Amino acid sequence: MARQGKKSRWSVGQRLEFIDFRLFWEGHVNRGDLVSFFGVSVPQASSDLAEYQKAAKGNAVYDKTRKTYVAGRRFKPVFFEPSADEYLAQLRLIQAGLLTDDEAWAVRLPSYSIVPILRRRLEPATLRRILDAIRTRSSIHINYQSKSSPKPKWRWIAPHALGFDGFRWHARAWCHTHQEFRDFVLARILETGEAGLDEIDPAADAGWQREVTLKLAPHPGLKGGDRRAVDLDFGMTDGEIEVSMKVCMAYYFMLQLGLDDDQPVAEPDSHQLVLVNRAEVEAAKKEAGRC
Repeated sequence: MARQGKKSRWSVGQRLEFIDFRLFWEGHVNRGDLVSFFGVSVPQASSDLAEYQKAAKGNAVYDKTRKTYVAGRRFKPVFFEPSADEYLAQLRLIQAGLLTDDEAWAVRLPSYSIVPILRRRLEPATLRRILDAIRTRSSIHINYQSKSSPKPKWRWIAPHALGFDGFRWHARAWCHTHQEFRDFVLARILETGEAGLDEIDPAADAGWQREVTLKLAPHPGLKGGDRRAVDLDFGMTDGEIEVSMKVCMAYYFMLQLGLDDDQPVAEPDSHQLVLVNRAEVEAAKKEAGRC
C-alpha cells in the first residue's frame, strides 16, 4: 500500500508518458495498468486515457476483442523519446536487484541474461563519510589497503569527487601522504576516522579538470565484414569514433578496451580497436601529471 500511495503522487504528465511507453514497447495499455502501477482510481485511469487520446490522436485504438488499447498503425510517441539504452538499462537494474519487475514500466520482458559484474560490498557508512568530506571540503583519515602495501595504512585524503571505472567506484582525492591527487577505491577503505576542514582546491587537479578526446578506429588488420561489424558495434562514422572524457579516466577506458598497448602489433581478433591519436592522448596524460 505504501508503494502505491507513493506512485499515486506522480503527475498526470508522467502517467501520459507511461501510456506512451507501454504502447510503444508493449503494443497495448489499459486502465488496469494505470490502476496497478500508479495506485489511481479507475475513473482517474479512464480520464488519463481520454486525455491521452485527445493529445495523441490515433495513437491508441480500442480493441473490443482484447478489451485494451493498442498502438495505432501510425503510432508516434508524443510524451517520451524512445531510447533503446533506457529500456535495456531497466533489464540491468532488475538483474542487479535495484529494480523489481513490478516497478519497471516494461512488463513483457524478454528472456535475458547479463554477465555479472563482480563488486565488493561497499559499506554505506563509508560512502556517507566520503560524501560528507566532499560536500564540506574536508580531509578525512582513512585506513586504506593499497596494492603497493601488504597491510592497510592510515592516511589523510581530501576527496572532491567520485569516479566509476566500469567496475569499481573510487574517490578522487588529494593524498596528503604522496602530495598529489590520486584515486582511492571505496571498497578498499576499511575504516574512517576523524575529519577536518581542508584548503585543497579541486581546481588544482588537472587530471580531473582537463578533458581529452580519444579517436578510435577498427584494427587495420580487420577486413570486409569483420571491419563493418566493428563499425556497427561502436556506432562509428566514416570508420572512426571520438570519445571525450576526463584525462584521469582515460587510463581505465584504455585498459578495459585493450588500448593501453600498441594495438597494430597485436592480433586483430583480440584487439578489434586501435587508438588513432595515441601521441595526443599520452601528451595530455603527461601534462596532467599522475592520474
